[in-house]
Amino acid sequence: MAVWQSGDIKVNDLRLHYTRTGGDKPPVVLAHGFSDDGLCWTPVAEVLEADYDVIMVDARGRGRSDGPEQGYGSAEHAGDLAGVITGLGLHRPAVLGHSMGAATALMLAGTYPDLVRAILLEDPPAWWMADSPARFGAERQAQMRGWITELKRKTREELIAAQRAASPSWSEAELGPWADSKLRFSFNALNREGAATVDWPATVRRITCPALLITADPERGAIVTPEDATALQALMPQLRVVHIPGAGHSIHREQFARYIDVVRAFLEEVTANAER
Repeated sequence: MAVWQSGDIKVNDLRLHYTRTGGDKPPVVLAHGFSDDGLCWTPVAEVLEADYDVIMVDARGRGRSDGPEQGYGSAEHAGDLAGVITGLGLHRPAVLGHSMGAATALMLAGTYPDLVRAILLEDPPAWWMADSPARFGAERQAQMRGWITELKRKTREELIAAQRAASPSWSEAELGPWADSKLRFSFNALNREGAATVDWPATVRRITCPALLITADPERGAIVTPEDATALQALMPQLRVVHIPGAGHSIHREQFARYIDVVRAFLEEVTANAER
């Protein structure tokens, strides 16, 4: 692996941390999931860095970024990411997001359409569905708090050993960054107070850039159902959907090779079209 850049940038009165592979290449911003941080993308970035300038951002309350007391909704995360893109002078990057990061990518493309070349969405929470408050609301937040609390009682070595046993399909390269992200996670990120209310269908309808939705198997823990994917395509007709079987919510960890093939093919197409 080449030496990567690491730095901080001031956005929305916060210090946000990022890691960047660098080079004069098309930029790709990676937005991580709820309890992860930027370096959880390390195995993906190592594959993409030959052809892309990959920027891995720690969302507020994660990694080495500041963790304010509130403001942890998709609108705030998208505003932060827009500030990073602008502050680093990135020219219309593609944005690949997982889970919470995929919701951030949707919000970013719908709110700041001129900043984004394309979005790639890995198993996002289906906020565009009418039943999303029941599926992803207070009860799920309580479950996440309990889960995070239990994880933070463990050492790094204990976290790695437990996750290795629980997820044998993950590569060894995934385990260290995953454990580190849990130890760095700020409990402030569980606070939904102060988050802006979002009209998700209206936001999604404003998205005009190319978009890819990567889905997996709900019976293995994936969030997006076939009904969710169909509804998102109805709001965003340009959306392409690719299903990767044999994976749950962390598709990039559970079916890495197939995931990379799908992501690279889409990025190559988007990049080629932009150069015409």
